[in-house]
Amino acid sequence: MTNRRNGGSEIQVLVSAASAVRRAGLESLLDKIPVRLAGGVYGISNLLVQVPQIQPDVILIDLEQSNAQFLAMAKSLNQVGATLGIVVLIDRAEPAWAIQAVRAGVKSIMPRDIDPEELIWAVQTAHSGLVLLDPATAQSITEIRQRGGEMALEGVDDLTPREVEVLRMMADGSGNKQIAADLGISEHTVKFHISSILEKLGASGRTEAVTLGIRRGYVLI
Repeated sequence: MTNRRNGGSEIQVLVSAASAVRRAGLESLLDKIPVRLAGGVYGISNLLVQVPQIQPDVILIDLEQSNAQFLAMAKSLNQVGATLGIVVLIDRAEPAWAIQAVRAGVKSIMPRDIDPEELIWAVQTAHSGLVLLDPATAQSITEIRQRGGEMALEGVDDLTPREVEVLRMMADGSGNKQIAADLGISEHTVKFHISSILEKLGASGRTEAVTLGIRRGYVLI
């Protein structure tokens, strides 16, 4: 088997679906685009076992509905494979769930009636590490943010309002002393907030924290 990990150019795709019919349909769809089918898995519960063995570049997951079990699974999968791209096909992705899915490592959320052209775009985008959302899902997320600001993300964001302020100032290039002065707090408190931000985002430094903040919607660009 050749893939990007050993110098090959084809994208290896593992398919996961809750039914044999859906899995067969997706595997047939993959035959029409320039990727290589790495295998198929029945349901998401077997992915943690199969992914380390198969080592795909991208997992194509068919979901009948959004659920918390998948979010936990996605987080675990990204711990298994740091370069893994996850593409989810779902009929209707609730905005809050979609945000959580992206935060859990999902790179693409697309409709289940996806066509070959859309599928190859989703797979290639996930493979490159970028995020691609179906227009309807992206629009619903934008609308809920515009209507409710930070409150619209209640239950999704785990940064406090103050931590979000600090993160956004970090994104603007402000140092600890400037952040402390602007917010009227001590530098020690700023360092405490930054430490908490790094821990919550799983970032190793300020630059990575800002990058993750942009990706997860804390920092608007």
